[in-house]
Amino acid sequence: MTHHVILGAGPAGVIAAETIRKHAPRDTITLIGDENEAPYSRMAIPYLLIGKVGEEGTHLRHTPGHFESLNITVRRGVRAKVVDSAQRTIQLSDGNTIGFDTLLIATGSSPATPPIPGINGPGVHSCWTLADARAIANLAKPGAKVLQMGAGFIGCIIMEALQQRGVELSVVEMGDRMVPRMMGPAAGGMIKDWCVAKGVKVFTGARVEAIERGASADTGLAGKIAEVVGIGQSSMPTGRMTVRLSTGDSLEADLVISATGVRPNIGFLENSGVRCLVGVLTDAGMQTNVPGIYAAGDCAEAFDKVSGKTIVSAIQPNAAEQARVAALNMVGQKAELKGVTQINVLDTLGLISSSFGNWEGLPGGEHVELTDKANHRHLSLQFHGDQMVGCNSVGWTEHVGVMRGLVEGQVHLGEWKDKLLADPTKLMDAYLSAAQGQGHWSGAADDRRRG
Repeated sequence: MTHHVILGAGPAGVIAAETIRKHAPRDTITLIGDENEAPYSRMAIPYLLIGKVGEEGTHLRHTPGHFESLNITVRRGVRAKVVDSAQRTIQLSDGNTIGFDTLLIATGSSPATPPIPGINGPGVHSCWTLADARAIANLAKPGAKVLQMGAGFIGCIIMEALQQRGVELSVVEMGDRMVPRMMGPAAGGMIKDWCVAKGVKVFTGARVEAIERGASADTGLAGKIAEVVGIGQSSMPTGRMTVRLSTGDSLEADLVISATGVRPNIGFLENSGVRCLVGVLTDAGMQTNVPGIYAAGDCAEAFDKVSGKTIVSAIQPNAAEQARVAALNMVGQKAELKGVTQINVLDTLGLISSSFGNWEGLPGGEHVELTDKANHRHLSLQFHGDQMVGCNSVGWTEHVGVMRGLVEGQVHLGEWKDKLLADPTKLMDAYLSAAQGQGHWSGAADDRRRG
């Protein structure tokens, strides 16, 4: 009987376990998660913070006894320390060793905390786990001064939840615009203007240099003790902090949230024989260089057919498909990932923006931009040859599915490339003419029904 071990109890791990069970009803499945929580979705945490769901609403499965009914063993509060590929064993943090026949690495990612003086003291939190959410909810009361470090994709999602809690919000972003790894200058600047108009103080081209607690931001004896012993994630009461920026500004804060990016959880694979770059390198079947060991989700580095290189694409739809493909291969059913594309659709305080593929363009390519600042609308299309290889949009919700379909489908536009360069609003016409003729179809169908 085959023993499948899955490291990581997030969406990728859960989908993989269920897929294995569906196709291998008698195999043994062990799902290992490093938190003492029921498997949950991080994407639901902002909804928890604004009260749209309770903690149970973040859980990935809601039926009591779901995993037990599928005969899936779930081990909580334990993580992998060492993987021995040759012996097919894993040393766990609780001192036990577990063997495996196939292994899925779905360990996700963790916040990348910058080395800032004072960042490990009380009142500073990431917004990544349910424990973080509980601490933030305790401090982000109406009228509280909250400073958020980072205005990337994750930061903008958190910002929405914080604003709805009625806090006085300031955002500090090192880039020269908001969402700099997803949006070009015009789009990122437009999102910043929108947020400022909504009452958020936004500092771009700035970084936090120190978080101070002292006479001017007294935390009391308990807070000082907490900082000395490094209880950065405790719920110990804290007083107001002073946050010093590289611009020379000093801001007061009752809560500081670090949303400065994440990095894959792959440190335990050192000396395992599993090849890693930014993430765990995989082939089209999500298998690593070691037969029988697979990876999926935020920790996996898979091939992006648009850019022609391997990337870590930390978004849930990609994680789900990677998990499905890996699980099928783990039970001997050949499956291949069609590829991953950088896909981001973001709601920032009610302003919808999207980014697909090579939104910055490719050498030798052509592009067209259309900007309507007064109505917060921006559209940027990037071409290489007669294919649209990337795009940015802000406030342009009509044809999001079409944009994704053209980029992901690598559709040859022919004469429609020049027509789009002359009038980028003709996206739907271009898709219906060029893509359908080549047998492509995607979420654009939804756009057509809406239109």
